[in-house]
Amino acid sequence: MKSTRYATLLLFVLPLAQPVVASEKEELLKLKSTTLNLIEALVNEGVLSAERADAIIARAEASAQRELQVRERAEAQGEPDVVRVPYVPDFVREEIRQQVRADLRNEVVVDVMSQAKQEQWGIPQALPDWTRRFKFSGDLRLRTQADLYSSDNPDFGTAFVDYGEVNENGGFNRAFLNTREDRYRARLRARLGIKAEVTRGLTAGLRLASGSTGAAVSTNESLDNDFGSMDLNLDRAYLKYNILGLRGEPWLTAWGGRMPNPWFSTDLVWDSDLNFDGGAVTYHHKLGGGNSLLALDERDRHLFATLGAFVLDEVELDSRDKYLLGAQLGADLNFEDQSRLRLGVAYYDYIDVTGKRSPLSQPNLYDFTAPGIVQKGNSMFDISNDPADPFQRFGLASDFNLLNLTAEYDIASFAPIHVVLTGDYVQNIGYDADDIRDRLDGGDMFVNSTLFTDDPDEEQNEGYYARVTVGWPSLLERRSWQVSFGYKYLERDAVLDAFTDSDFHLGGTNTKGWILGASYGVLQNTYLKFRYMSADEIDGPALGIDVLQLDLVSKF
Repeated sequence: MKSTRYATLLLFVLPLAQPVVASEKEELLKLKSTTLNLIEALVNEGVLSAERADAIIARAEASAQRELQVRERAEAQGEPDVVRVPYVPDFVREEIRQQVRADLRNEVVVDVMSQAKQEQWGIPQALPDWTRRFKFSGDLRLRTQADLYSSDNPDFGTAFVDYGEVNENGGFNRAFLNTREDRYRARLRARLGIKAEVTRGLTAGLRLASGSTGAAVSTNESLDNDFGSMDLNLDRAYLKYNILGLRGEPWLTAWGGRMPNPWFSTDLVWDSDLNFDGGAVTYHHKLGGGNSLLALDERDRHLFATLGAFVLDEVELDSRDKYLLGAQLGADLNFEDQSRLRLGVAYYDYIDVTGKRSPLSQPNLYDFTAPGIVQKGNSMFDISNDPADPFQRFGLASDFNLLNLTAEYDIASFAPIHVVLTGDYVQNIGYDADDIRDRLDGGDMFVNSTLFTDDPDEEQNEGYYARVTVGWPSLLERRSWQVSFGYKYLERDAVLDAFTDSDFHLGGTNTKGWILGASYGVLQNTYLKFRYMSADEIDGPALGIDVLQLDLVSKF
């Protein structure tokens, strides 16, 4: 190529182009600049590398040395028209050579990076298309937990029936809850999730999690199995479809399968580990933005409406399948200072979850009406109706139709510190004393124990929760922190005890008390969390339980 010949010729001349004086050295540097421009043309043509430049310089220096010797001999012999050009010292040649190398290699690096970006060398976009549609996430939590029981609690075996154990075994068989013995446990939770983009707007989600099979409100595993292996279960499996607006934001979201909680809520009603089996649809209605240049986009201010239908239990030989139907209206408002207000009003209707008393002629006919999952707290009654062998199965005395009001105000005026105010109220408007008496059919309504009964007219069907949190909005940054204080009051039939928080009072309803929390980011994506929960019984025999938890959580 022509540029190659020109550059090579110029490099041969470089060592002979000036005498060793400062003023003429400037001319040499100008000439060097011209040379670099030509070398850049070589690089652009893809014919010159850094090693090739070194070789050209070496040949030029050797040729110049030979030319200088010839001229010196000619001048010594008095040949006419010969002009002696002083040889350039080594330090000048080395300076030029190093500068050429550095500039050339910088140009080569820039060119290689540009080519790599254009051709997608070693980046995800260069991988097969199917690999770019998967996203992986997960977390690992190590926990030390202490369950501390009040000395005022009754002795084991005299109160607090484990109704879930009774229903599973078909009788008591020492099915009582611990009321006196403090416990200290090492526990862990492991979760691994995968999301795959099936097509535009449609996402498939899977998540594996530790925990016992069938446990709805806990994915914890206690380290107490003589080094035995642990369970890993399918925690989520769902399809999610977003119908997008003109600006790319979803205005309708549909879920199906085993999905995350679709409701705006707290753990007053739904435990944070709970997933839902069924389908849900959420509609988003945008509100107009402001006129200010700083005003947020319309998508940051919207109303929403969610409808959901979920399966609790399908009964093969009876039409009394158990369902949950729900509806929620709410608002999600973001403000110019990054503050956020969320409001929601929800109605949850449980279908056919109450117990039904079997006839004397068939004392186990309606055993299937016993709840599949029980923590503790709800009013229960004997549904087996067998005088010779009572208390084989227990069912829920009350129906559950919940009205739930939830609010959260995230104040960002002190950023990066946020102040978050949370409030939640629930009432079971499905509680009806007359219906309960008809359901009991002359039997008793038990509270916690077969030794403690209550009158259905004594309504215990409300609950509330208040909390204030101060600190960073996220704990995934190093040295981020949060502190919180909350108070919870949850009467025995305010919600279904099976699905509420499994940590406070060790799960269930008929409890009140406070919660103190503190968290600190020790590393990127890793934080420590401490919670102290002190709870007591509202109605019936005393049951005071303090729970202390220290967690180390890493997310990836």
